[in-house]
Amino acid sequence: MDTREIQRRLDTVWRMESPRLIARLARMLGDLDSAEELAQDALVAALEHWPRQGVPDNPGAWLMTTAQRRAIDLLRQRRLHAGKQEAMAREPDHQGSVVRDHEREVEDAIGDDLLRLLFVACHPVLPADARVALTLRLLCGLSTAEIARAFLLPEPTIAQRIVRAKRTLAERGIPFEVPRRRALPQRLRSVLEVVYLVFNEGYAASHGEDWMRPALCEEALRLGRVLAALLPASAPVLGLLALMELQASRMGARTDAQGAAVLLMEQDRSRWDWLQIGRGQALLEKALALGGGDDAYVLQAAIAACHARARRADRTDWAGIAQLYARLARVMPSPVVELNRAVAVARAQGPQAAWPLLEALQQDGRLDDYAPLQAVRGDLLEHLGRRDEARSAFERAAELSGNARERQALRARAADL
Repeated sequence: MDTREIQRRLDTVWRMESPRLIARLARMLGDLDSAEELAQDALVAALEHWPRQGVPDNPGAWLMTTAQRRAIDLLRQRRLHAGKQEAMAREPDHQGSVVRDHEREVEDAIGDDLLRLLFVACHPVLPADARVALTLRLLCGLSTAEIARAFLLPEPTIAQRIVRAKRTLAERGIPFEVPRRRALPQRLRSVLEVVYLVFNEGYAASHGEDWMRPALCEEALRLGRVLAALLPASAPVLGLLALMELQASRMGARTDAQGAAVLLMEQDRSRWDWLQIGRGQALLEKALALGGGDDAYVLQAAIAACHARARRADRTDWAGIAQLYARLARVMPSPVVELNRAVAVARAQGPQAAWPLLEALQQDGRLDDYAPLQAVRGDLLEHLGRRDEARSAFERAAELSGNARERQALRARAADL
């Protein structure tokens, strides 16, 4: 096997295994910087050894064993230099197995290193943008450059966010553990928020030329599937994964051959991924069976399922969607939820019925600079026959949008009027 083929295989293994590797090392060392450094050391060791010795049968285990040995050496050095006994969390024996040190066992519900790492990366002490960057770096194995490209930001900006996030975690002494049961719901919300932020940025990019960034959706789905495997009885986790599966099922129909945006009601539904829809609906049923009927993610998944059940746009249950949005507004009060409810009411009962809801949002003022508000306003005004006002609303929406494809679609609607 030549060097290029080995490099290709190592890149693939690294993307798959680096989150587990960093999670295990961080569990041992309690230090994200050292964990990343030793994981990189193991990668360099593979680049040195595999061309001579061949790719091992289990390359992930090879990387893990190599990294753990180096972590143990580092712990011994620390203990030696500090002059005190410092217990080690895990140490491979001569066969590469791991012995757990029960004195350092964390009193948590789930003993999984990946889950611990996810809770650390998404800790509420960090601002949302730092949590997203750190999660993509540690849990998805993306490089700083890849994250910067995904969010159309300078690479130094992303690097600074990651450095500051790790420094904050170290300075605050954030333990590398799953929260105790009483703290779990609040901390889990932070984790789910980050996963959904990543998904949404991929599903409807806030800036740039592309309408979607599918790679970010895939990373969010991967995180959601990891969470669902580790917390299979959590209705919010299953609800979020159901929501992402159902929304992602439409991605193949959301753009035309030129990459222009195709709105939901105009999409070719034969291009939807019906197997993915089936997975999403099954997850939603499990979340509801677990009593998640009033959870915000479960309700959003139920709304997405209403769309998924309609093989034709004119068969969409808009009345049911409007009722679900009304429930969601009680659970998660938000002007964005109210805007979506106004859209559903307009579809179910006509634009006149939805107009008071939209007027209330305009008086509220919190969505003054929100492009979708003006887009919905333009749509309602067009259906009410107020074409000049509708054109102005679409033009204003285009001005507010940061996405080139969305601006193009909004200006096209204004031009049609």
